[in-house]
Formats: sequence, structure tokens, C-alpha cells
Amino acid sequence: MNLALVLTGGGARAAYQVGALTALAELFGPGPLPFPVVCGVSAGAINGSALAAQAENFPLAVRHLADTWLQLTPDQVYRTDSLSLVSIGSGWFRGLTSGGRQPPRRYNHLLDTEPLRALLDREINFPAIQQHVASGLVRGVAVSATNYVTGTSVSFFDAASTVKPWARSRRLGVRGPITVDQVMASAAIPIFFPPVKLGGSFFGDGGVRLNVPQHREDLPLSQILGVLMNAVFLDSLEADIERVERVTAMIQLLQRPEDLHLRPIQILLLQPSQDLGEMAADQVVRFPRALRFLLKGLGASQSGGADLLSYLAFEHEYIERLVKLGAEDTRARSEEVRAFLGLASGETSSVA
Repeated sequence: MNLALVLTGGGARAAYQVGALTALAELFGPGPLPFPVVCGVSAGAINGSALAAQAENFPLAVRHLADTWLQLTPDQVYRTDSLSLVSIGSGWFRGLTSGGRQPPRRYNHLLDTEPLRALLDREINFPAIQQHVASGLVRGVAVSATNYVTGTSVSFFDAASTVKPWARSRRLGVRGPITVDQVMASAAIPIFFPPVKLGGSFFGDGGVRLNVPQHREDLPLSQILGVLMNAVFLDSLEADIERVERVTAMIQLLQRPEDLHLRPIQILLLQPSQDLGEMAADQVVRFPRALRFLLKGLGASQSGGADLLSYLAFEHEYIERLVKLGAEDTRARSEEVRAFLGLASGETSSVA
């Protein structure tokens, strides 16, 4: 059986994945990464790359990932000092009030994520991913980003030689080693995090879609942005799963020719049992003062804009809640997971 792990985005919300992975590591037991294929987008690209880099030992990789998340603070993800935030804010103001004249520096983001790049360089051994693919320990690793010039979704992948690059409607597969630049591009949350230049184009969060939410004039910007983030990270997943299940059902009803490239895919979706936005509502008081001031200007507070806060709340208490919830939710569905993997009750997997 070929197993693939698909990790979605969500900024700080991706801590939930770490809890789910912790429960899966308990289920699989000692051994290498049990998922030959790992795909990630946005913060899921970070988690997926970390797992692939330590593919020789799945429980150790998950433990390292959990330790990193649980020790995370906002200043390890983006600059939180007043000077940086004021500098970027004034840059936006100059750009919006320049009447079209080119300002000294044009800003397209609100937060400086150089600390995140340093963290990824320190915690993820990116060359090891290429080594594990070359040795066959991992069949393929992919991270997706959006080309802001063409609007195309690009999956950067490193995989076995039998996996070929692809070009479909607004979707490309580009072969090459997985690097920190590609992961940073995949994790570049629109508006908040800066785009990353790869080749001759700028790339941003891989979850970005063309359809954007409608809004009313009386909604604060924070709520509009929260809805946008949900559309980027969550709505597309549900549509993709529905499409895969329909195609699989159709294939199973037909006599499939040998040369047909479509294959049936079985999906097990692990998702939160609680609203992660509501769980973040009390976190605004823990944000750095300058960032808290900025977010309040967008309308984000304990009484509103919780969805937006949940993507930026890289605070220990919130992350700890998500890791715990992810583990509890997955353990509660352990029998369902075993059935999906074809395991008897109480049996650990030997899949490698």
C-alpha cells in the first residue's frame, strides 16, 4: 500500500498537525517515516519538510517537530520590535498616499519573517531530504506555492525518477531539491508575510485561490481577512477531497483500461473537533505590544477577528492547546485509523 501524508496550511493553526502526528507516531511505533509521499502547503510545507528530513526515524522526527513548536514564540516567526513594525507601517502609508508616485520602498507585507527563515535553516536539514529521496527511503516530497505573476499553483517536488514533472490547467510540477526558499514561499501568508523570489517570479502561500470571499462594508478588515484566510487554507481542501472521492467512485464503477492514468485514492481526513478561531480569541493580550496595536487597528480583538488571530498566534499557550487537541482527536479515532491502514485492533504498523 502506498501511503501519502498531505499537510494543509494555516499559520499557527498547523500546531494541530503536530498533535495528530504525535498520535500517529504512537500508532505506527518505532521505524522510518511510514508515508512514502509527503505533500505540504504553507505551514504544512514546514511540517512535511521537517518529517522528510528525519525520515529514518518517524517518532524522533515528530518529537523534534513537537519540541520546536512548543518552544516557539512570535519573535521566532516574525520581527515583533516596534521599529520593524513602524517602519513597515509607515512604508504602507507612504505607498497609499503617494498618488501613484514610486515611494522609496514599496511594501507588500505587514511582517518581516527573517526570523522564521533562520529558524527553518537551523531546525531542518534540507540536504537530508534529497538524500532520503535518492536512497529510496522517501518516494517523493512536494511543497506548493502560488506564482503571484501568473496565478499558477506550482508544486516543487523531489521524487523518484519515475515521477515526471507535470503541466495542467494553472498547475505545474517542477522537479528539484526542496530548499528553505521554496518552503518560505509556500508559507508566505498573503498580506502578512513577504513574497519570496524564485527564479524570475515572486511566490506566496500555496493555498491562495482565485475566488475570494464577498464582504459587507460594515465588516472590520480583520474579519474580512479571517474569512479570506479560511478560504485560502480550508475551503479548497474540502473541494479537493470531494473531487477526489467523486473521481474514485467513477473509476470504481468503470472497467478501467490499463493505460488510464487515473487511480482510485482512499482518503482519511483528520480535522479539529473544535473551532480553532474561537480557541485563539483570548490570545490577543499576549501578542507583542506593537503588533497588538496594529491588529487592533485592523479590528482584531478578544471580541472579534478571532479567525485572523488564530493564524498569527504563535504563542505557547495556544500552540500547546492545539497540539493537545490534535493528539486527542486522533487518538479518539484510532480504530478508524487502524481500519484505514488495514490493522487489527491494538496492532502497530510495519509499513515502511
